[in-house]
Amino acid sequence: MGLDFTLAEEHGMVRNAVRGMLEKYAPRQQELRDMARKERKFPEELWQDYAKVGLTGCLVPEEYGGNNMGLLALTLGFEEITAGGFSPGLLLVTAMDSACILKNGSEEQKRRFLPKVADGSWKLCFAVTEPDAGTNTFRMKTAARRNGDVYLISGQKMFITGVDVADYMLLVARTTTLEEAQQQGKPKSYGLSLFLVDTKSKGIEKQPIPVLASEGLTQFQLFLDNVEVPAENLVGEENNGTFAMFNSLNPERILTAGICLGMVQSALKKAVDYARERKVFKETPIGAYQAIAHPLAEVKIQEEAVRLITYKAAWAFDQGLNPAEVGTYANMAKFLAADLAIKAVDHAIETHGGLGFAEETGLLYQWIGARLLKTAPVSREMILNYVAEWNLGLPRSY
Repeated sequence: MGLDFTLAEEHGMVRNAVRGMLEKYAPRQQELRDMARKERKFPEELWQDYAKVGLTGCLVPEEYGGNNMGLLALTLGFEEITAGGFSPGLLLVTAMDSACILKNGSEEQKRRFLPKVADGSWKLCFAVTEPDAGTNTFRMKTAARRNGDVYLISGQKMFITGVDVADYMLLVARTTTLEEAQQQGKPKSYGLSLFLVDTKSKGIEKQPIPVLASEGLTQFQLFLDNVEVPAENLVGEENNGTFAMFNSLNPERILTAGICLGMVQSALKKAVDYARERKVFKETPIGAYQAIAHPLAEVKIQEEAVRLITYKAAWAFDQGLNPAEVGTYANMAKFLAADLAIKAVDHAIETHGGLGFAEETGLLYQWIGARLLKTAPVSREMILNYVAEWNLGLPRSY
């Protein structure tokens, strides 16, 4: 039995639908980019078009109003959006949250939240990082205490994307402190719980953080002071939210790889188009020179390899493989894709020479975005730690 690397017909339909949707924005592309980069204004019109072509419903089954196309279809959509010069930032966090609700939420939560996500009515964000607990999630101090029919949540969160335009955030808090868990003889992963929190709730203070790489979105630090969350908004079991959380983190990393592939396509096209036309010595285009051509050819070769591992990761998620196995592919895809995005944009800048630094090319903006994705949503160092421990069986160093 041979290997079949052909995408299904519906996957081609997703690509074509997204390309067709973006065509209408082509005459206004610079205007929309300036609005996103300089004004940090969320592109609501674009969001509604994401919904119309079905991207907001890819991870939502038909019984909850979605199209159930899957993560692979959504990853293809992310590629096309980014290759077309736009950012699917809030779509990423909305998708990862909806995946978590689908796999871990109650039936009531699925029926309440997923149809609103699928039709584009509700946007979601994700709140896990804290000032003193970045990569080490288990050290978080944000606490949730049950008080009758509600939980009272207090603490801080850092680098929360788009909370000002999102309707709900999937927030991770401790319902058992790390010290209490250790006293009970529980592992440090015990005690984390997930909550769907209305972003307009009393007791939430939002302070913007200036970050250059977030196009059309603002990053925030949150201060939570006895924020009331209905007990019915607890996702999954109390104290056992760690593994449920990975039902969000794996799609996040796979979709990030899709974004990076779109960046590679965009940067490579700009570089190749310029290299075909630019002439410096005699009438020979600079693309004929191996110093220009070979780095771009190398990016193209690596792009095909990264695409395979990214699609494999998305396929594994869609097939319902064990989250640990999906996590391996997701981490590998994100690791390779982020490094390649930086490399592709850097070579595009080098190809353009001085024009690579001109605002009109947009390459410096792309480089900043690509460099961010090397660090977030998970750093390459933590991915290497994961692979060394879980795939190679080497002892843990941290």
